[in-house]
Amino acid sequence: MSARALRSILIALALLLVTLPTFFCSSPKTESTEEEHPTSPWRNVYDTSANYVGMQTCKGCHEEVYNTFVQTGMGQSFGMATKEKSAADFSPAHALVYDTALDFYYKPYWNKDSFFIMEFRLEGKDTVHKRIQRVDYVVGSGQHTNSHIFDVNGYLYQAPITFYTQKHRWDLAPGFEKGGSSRFNRLIQIECMSCHNGYPDFVPNSENKFNVVKTGIDCERCHGPGSIHVFERQNNKPVDTSKGPDYSIVNPRRLSTELQNNVCQRCHLQGISVLNDGKTFFDFHPGMKLSEVMNVFMPEYEGAQDKMIMASHVERMKKSRCFVESGKMSCINCHNPHVSVKFTPRKQYITACQSCHGSKTGQKLCSETEKIRSTKNNDCVTCHMPHNSSIDIPHVAVTDHYIRRRPSSDTLKKQITAFLGMKCFNNDHPDAITTARGFMEFYERYAHSKPLLDSALVYLSRQQDVEAKQKQNRDYIRAYFLLGDFDKVIAYTTPLLPADVKDAWSAYRSGEAYFLSGHPDKALPWYKRATDIWQFSLDFQNKLGICLLANKNMPEALKVFTFIVGQNPNHVSANTNLGYIYMQQNNNSMAYSYLLKAQQADPDYEQNLINMAVWYHTNHRDEEADKSLRHLLKKHPANEQAKSMLIDLAGHL
Repeated sequence: MSARALRSILIALALLLVTLPTFFCSSPKTESTEEEHPTSPWRNVYDTSANYVGMQTCKGCHEEVYNTFVQTGMGQSFGMATKEKSAADFSPAHALVYDTALDFYYKPYWNKDSFFIMEFRLEGKDTVHKRIQRVDYVVGSGQHTNSHIFDVNGYLYQAPITFYTQKHRWDLAPGFEKGGSSRFNRLIQIECMSCHNGYPDFVPNSENKFNVVKTGIDCERCHGPGSIHVFERQNNKPVDTSKGPDYSIVNPRRLSTELQNNVCQRCHLQGISVLNDGKTFFDFHPGMKLSEVMNVFMPEYEGAQDKMIMASHVERMKKSRCFVESGKMSCINCHNPHVSVKFTPRKQYITACQSCHGSKTGQKLCSETEKIRSTKNNDCVTCHMPHNSSIDIPHVAVTDHYIRRRPSSDTLKKQITAFLGMKCFNNDHPDAITTARGFMEFYERYAHSKPLLDSALVYLSRQQDVEAKQKQNRDYIRAYFLLGDFDKVIAYTTPLLPADVKDAWSAYRSGEAYFLSGHPDKALPWYKRATDIWQFSLDFQNKLGICLLANKNMPEALKVFTFIVGQNPNHVSANTNLGYIYMQQNNNSMAYSYLLKAQQADPDYEQNLINMAVWYHTNHRDEEADKSLRHLLKKHPANEQAKSMLIDLAGHL
């Protein structure tokens, strides 16, 4: 989902990084090639009064199309967690997952009509930890996977296990493997939601809080907001579309090939999405160029050309000779988005191939021998678009849209030998700042390799536009923050006033730079600014609370942490810090209740284990303090504070 699911594979690939060229895309242009004020004959593209009416409104006139669309992968992309929606096997033989790295078991199960996941840990035959989380939503049509989301007061999080339908097995969710599990703490942010579902009612001053979410990708994701169309059809005569377009709503089939592909690649070009300044993931409308809202970068590697990610359909298609040489190839040449691929006749795809190959007199349909072709039933797709495993989603094979002669087995066995750079797949000329942001985003999400940040700084230095240079403080703050050069971050922060900063992340990074440099007093206004912008970012609020504690302002810190647990009662750090505050106030019962809540949410949280040991010792329960410290050192063996405390405690046992 999260576009973050590539982390484990790309970190491994980054180890092979040898040389990072300073150029890969075309040299950045200092002037945009886009129109200042783009226009469209389709009236719902740029008209800000156009709004979304919902799929049920569309159904009123287009019931036949509605009935087939809701059976597609898009129509089934997101739904409530019901037995009807789930494709998973809950039988005892299948419904158990063990995370070998973190030593947790996960058991999915139904209790009447409610879906739960139980996390537990065993020591011998004893259950020493148990957490039960209700699941509220199922993501995915079930053709490849079902992943799971839970709702805490509108905050959405991903559950740690997924059902992989092709392999008919439960396993850790993508990106949670090999010690990468965030358990119940992975935020479902707007970038993920904006592709896996219809547009939700998102709380804008948050990262993952939603008022309302829809259940499935809907008509308006591909046709644009429908209010103008609905009003005109209800109040005017119908338009005879056999004679010309109805310009009140986008019909993707009537768009140019480029704009058709832009509709699809909004979600089927998964990569590093860099939003343009002032844009959000809601701002793209069908009929626009995607580059008006964002630029999507992909890392390019030498070798192993068969390596692909699951939602890379457009990227792979654009590598194909069919696309490069035809200039008119789009997704809907082969696909009818209103009909599920499960119900699409195979002949439809073969006919699409034959419309170019073999359509001219004397043109040979296929160069393969009749004998080989007969074994494949003359099916072009079987040979030229085989199923391929994806590197970001385990246990899944999808159609490879890189149309080509099947590579030799030697080619398929080739390994990646070098990272070549970042390529933008929806804009041939991204500017320097955008390219720099692509490198930084790749570094943050997937591959912590310093040359990526060096390249980002090079691109930032190339931007010649004066106005753009004035915007770059936040980009330099980000780059030097990622490099851990807090002095440089502070140098870029110093000329700024917190109130003048509009970007929550810049304010947060400035606060972190001061705090980690030993200046919590100077950090405080920057943390406050970050939470002013994103009031419902609970992790930003938590940093503010910690900074207030460092500034010895315990009453205000208490308010902040209380707000956090009011929003998410299982927030581990906030519960830990509330336990600490109540210990300082000698309120033992309140302190223990919060520390115990943190322990139930995460039995391995380092600071809480320290605090629990202190509480046990203060309350003359030294055996339990000893147990807490030994468990801490088992999970975090480098913790020197715990080692010292254990030595001191030995004299009391």
